[in-house]
Amino acid sequence: MTAVASLLLSFAVRPALSLGATDTITWGGDNSRAGYETSHNMDPAIVASDQFQQIFVTKLPGNYGNQQEQVYSQPLVYTTPSDGVQYLFVSTTQNNVYKIDAKTGNIVASRNLHIPFLQADLDNCFDISPHIGIISTGVIDPATDTLYLTSKTYADQTQTNKAKGRPNGRWYIHALDVNTLQEKPNFPINLEGTVARNSAVRAFNGGIQHQRPALLMHGNYIYVGFGSHCVQYTYTGWVIGFHKTTAQIVERFATQGQGVDASLRGASLWMSGGGIASDDKGSIFFACGNGYANQLGDTPVKGRTPPTSLEEGAVHMTINDDGSLNLVDFFMPYEKRDLDNADLDLGTSPLAMLPNQFSCGNVTRVGVVTGKSGKTYWLNLDNMGGYKNGAGGYDDVLQVFQNNNVVYAGVGVYPLEGGYIYVNVIGYPTNVFKFSCDAGVPSWTKVAESPDSNVNALGVGHGSVTTLNNQPGTGLLWTSDTQKNTLKIYNAVPQNGTLKMIKSFSVVGVTKFTRPVFGDGIVYQGTRFGLLYAYGAPTKSPLDCGNTTNAFGTGELGAASATKTITCKALVDVTVNTIALDDASNFVLSGLPATPSLITAGSTMSFNVAFKPSQVGGLFANVLVQTNNITSYTSKSAIRLSGTGQSSKPMLSITPGTIAFKTMAVGSGTNSQSIVLANGGLADLTITSFKYSWTGSSGPFVTETSPFKLSNVPSRVAANSQVVVTIDFTPTVANNYTLTVLIDTPIGQQTVTITASSGAAPVAKLEFQTPDGTGWVTYDSTKNLTFGTVLQGQTRTLKFRVSNIATAGGVPLEIGVSKPPLATDGNILGAANLVDLAEGTSIASGQSATANLYCSPPTSFWNTDPYSRSVVWTMNTNGLNFGKQFITFECTAAAPQAAPLLASGQGKFRFAGCYKEYNPGRVLDKLIYSDTANMTTANCIAACDKAGYNLCGLQYRQECWGGKTLPTIQVDDADCDYVCTGDNTQSCGGNGAGPGATGTYITLFAYNASSTQAASTPSVVVNPGYLGYDSIGCWSEATTGRALPNQVATTAKNVASCINACAGKYEYIGLEYYGNECWCGTNLLAAGVAQLDISKCSRVCIDNSTEYCGGPKALNVYRAASYKPVSNLQPTVNSTSNWEVQGCYSDSSTARTLGDKQIMADTVTLDSCAAFCDGYRYFGTEYGRECYCGSTLANTTTKSWNPSECNMSCKGNATQTCGAASRIQVYANPALSV
Repeated sequence: MTAVASLLLSFAVRPALSLGATDTITWGGDNSRAGYETSHNMDPAIVASDQFQQIFVTKLPGNYGNQQEQVYSQPLVYTTPSDGVQYLFVSTTQNNVYKIDAKTGNIVASRNLHIPFLQADLDNCFDISPHIGIISTGVIDPATDTLYLTSKTYADQTQTNKAKGRPNGRWYIHALDVNTLQEKPNFPINLEGTVARNSAVRAFNGGIQHQRPALLMHGNYIYVGFGSHCVQYTYTGWVIGFHKTTAQIVERFATQGQGVDASLRGASLWMSGGGIASDDKGSIFFACGNGYANQLGDTPVKGRTPPTSLEEGAVHMTINDDGSLNLVDFFMPYEKRDLDNADLDLGTSPLAMLPNQFSCGNVTRVGVVTGKSGKTYWLNLDNMGGYKNGAGGYDDVLQVFQNNNVVYAGVGVYPLEGGYIYVNVIGYPTNVFKFSCDAGVPSWTKVAESPDSNVNALGVGHGSVTTLNNQPGTGLLWTSDTQKNTLKIYNAVPQNGTLKMIKSFSVVGVTKFTRPVFGDGIVYQGTRFGLLYAYGAPTKSPLDCGNTTNAFGTGELGAASATKTITCKALVDVTVNTIALDDASNFVLSGLPATPSLITAGSTMSFNVAFKPSQVGGLFANVLVQTNNITSYTSKSAIRLSGTGQSSKPMLSITPGTIAFKTMAVGSGTNSQSIVLANGGLADLTITSFKYSWTGSSGPFVTETSPFKLSNVPSRVAANSQVVVTIDFTPTVANNYTLTVLIDTPIGQQTVTITASSGAAPVAKLEFQTPDGTGWVTYDSTKNLTFGTVLQGQTRTLKFRVSNIATAGGVPLEIGVSKPPLATDGNILGAANLVDLAEGTSIASGQSATANLYCSPPTSFWNTDPYSRSVVWTMNTNGLNFGKQFITFECTAAAPQAAPLLASGQGKFRFAGCYKEYNPGRVLDKLIYSDTANMTTANCIAACDKAGYNLCGLQYRQECWGGKTLPTIQVDDADCDYVCTGDNTQSCGGNGAGPGATGTYITLFAYNASSTQAASTPSVVVNPGYLGYDSIGCWSEATTGRALPNQVATTAKNVASCINACAGKYEYIGLEYYGNECWCGTNLLAAGVAQLDISKCSRVCIDNSTEYCGGPKALNVYRAASYKPVSNLQPTVNSTSNWEVQGCYSDSSTARTLGDKQIMADTVTLDSCAAFCDGYRYFGTEYGRECYCGSTLANTTTKSWNPSECNMSCKGNATQTCGAASRIQVYANPALSV
């Protein structure tokens, strides 16, 4: 059997039937989920060229609830036998299914299955928002032309765009005819209430379950995996199986099975949208998330005796003839309980089955899975390892590798040219592993990285690899991301430790966890904005150059082979502009025709190629023939060249040359990596010695390598073979380590550098800014974090901070679970975005990361009741003793209250609503007054109250009406849409909106509305004074600047707190804007400041509803009753009697108070500064260490009446004071005149 035939058999998962060669009918291309795809005409020469560009973008029309639909389900590509046309089948979050021409992007058919389920019914889970419909990737059966998919909706389909509660949620399984999109007989299947076969206490609840994994088709049966929404509610993982034509449910398996209480949740199947895998021989494989059953302790459990709770498990099940499943094998990490507590799912990525090229010795089937802990596990699928069966109670698996950070993506796989695995790490480069088989033991060594890092945010996608008809040297790695370069394409084989990017594209809104989908020379990618992008290029060449690949066989290093003649025949008239190699390091062109030259249709041109290898191993290059642009033809034709370099002498290569371990907590176990010693020559290579040094390659050399341990160190590497050396890192103390390994051979020396660090376990500290933004409140799980009271129409933004307070050099704090809250309809607060503090965020010891949250209550009517809202941020980290936290943020929204006030601080007159006027007569019969410039709610209510009316109405923007009988026809508040002449944020009647348009409406406030008794007239409440400060009335703001220039923070929004903040420092104190602003100063002499009528200060303090705190551009002002200047308290120069204190002045780096001479030093004292400024009229000290001299004081400075503002100790004498930040303490020499 040929190698190609063998490879094709290893991926024999595509049904023949009517399936087109370039179709993609299941997630990842086949049931292995490895994403290795060979038949999509992806020529590296074309993909790397300028021709490979966006060829269309299709806008999907779904707009349910005026929201754009999103594409989380990956498109499927299928050529329908009825017309031979290749189509895309695209499903969306709004339960729409589209049939789209794969070449043009035109929508040819569509269907809506149901209304979508709304995120609003999932509390604070915003993983997918606002709609949840078709989320997973379906599967197409070419035997019956049927598309299978799942959709989430409501049992009640009558009311649209309305949250109906989780109990009303439903999941349906659909079977659609690919020709018409109509439902097949016996479908859809309603799963609600399905009872688990292996647990009578588990019944399927559509409201709480989520369906993320791609569907699996195996023979006559299709299998669907279910999990949770944000690890909420009492969910379990499910595997539901059904017959593809009868719709009979054949399997109802719960991953929290027999003996697990129904209240315990866990073991989701979600795998970042990846599919359940199958070998198509009767076995399926999947991985589960964390859970809370805690069935396993410290006792090892064999893989063939799995527990009934499969949380954190990689699972093997077999399929019976009737479609039911048998649980036969499992693997769980030894630190399972820690992973559960930290929400670090093993099942964040799908379990991928590797092609048989990765077989080694007795290990014939290998699976790979990577979890949220960042560990990649290579598993023997015929003996998965169970729990704690390895040496020392660790994992019994083929290999474990600790990546730099969290991983959600499934691996990319390239089985040719030695075999490579690719792991996409959040916030770090993609890791590349090379396969080795040494003495029957398989291993994977990290040999390279991508040149760029993946985005440090949740959503880095799964890897895929394409080849051109399975030819070595044509491998391309495709990855997706949510930001920056959202589609990246690399050569699959790295060079010199780095992947080479050959092309990238960037579009906005690519959905998280995507995997590129391939058709006929085209790749497809969907977005959160209802857009479908397609990238490709014309694939037909105007030249027929014979074989697409020209193989030269084996050649000795540096020796040129015999030349081959390549002859190209023109299919149409074409001009050849250039002929060149894309890589000239191993091949040589000769006999090139002159260019540019015209070759007529049917004519030929020829040139010669020779192979001259510069390195051992498989070598490839392309001859690129650039031609003129011809419609329907490519302008760049590629002729593939291949050869194998060899050396008759031994040749040593070591990969990688540097090993870097992730920082480990002391005592947390062992991490392992490896290096490969490869002999590419045809003669054996002797290894003379391995030498070790902690200082460098020149020694001194030592024998002790702890905490590192090298295993399988060879003394010989056979010809054309390799040896894998394992390096273990087991830290017992906190330290940084660098070990140099010098490898001696008869043909020279090579070095490997090993670096690692260890430290204390991470410790998380969570804090939220105080409402005034000046301090921090440490999170206490028993208390809510609060924004305080925020006025309606205002926005307050505060920071949420997560810190790693471990000792220096400690392990980074990693956020494994993070579900930021987003503000939804009816709520007023949320996170500013889903990026900050996202899952995968890594925080070094001593460092912090922050996210912004905001509270923004909408403007409402005056004299309405305050209300509070809250949201929850779910978070878990790897921090010591952290555990899952449900962090509640709350905010109280307050409306302005117009006097008179009740004891509660609320206005006596309450907003009663918007009422219809003239039905037929006036609602309120007394026009109290009209004001074309200054009508406000407060002014009108005060006038009504004074006149003795208990009903008060505002109308026509400027009229104030009173009455004693409650109107009869109340309308929607939106009908009162006129703003008042005195404040455009207030309502003064209206003429209606929507159905009520063109009517006449009045904004009504009422006191004892059921009675006709007149309201009493209370006196205006003004706090008379506090702490030696007396009220001096209501004063206007300045026309330029501020009436009082110094704003200070207060602990509460009331008179007492403002006076406390300014007492003893300033003569005047003023409050404005409901007490949100507290101002202080030494005078009231700013331009335009004047005393006003006390009624102009009518806004009630937020935190004391019995007193006023200013008004529109007006302040309630208080003055110190016994104010006296205190300049006599200023300090004097201790040992220099000819200087006199002048006071504490303001200063600025852009306009110095004293600008003639200066010095800055930690030795500054008043005496040294006086001596330094001898001969000048003035000297001044600032910021404890700065000394300034001058003959005059700048006219930009102002003197503070409070000397304590200059309060910093002098650096050179702590008993003296030397100014402060932006404050200079000034002295004058009276003997020197100005």
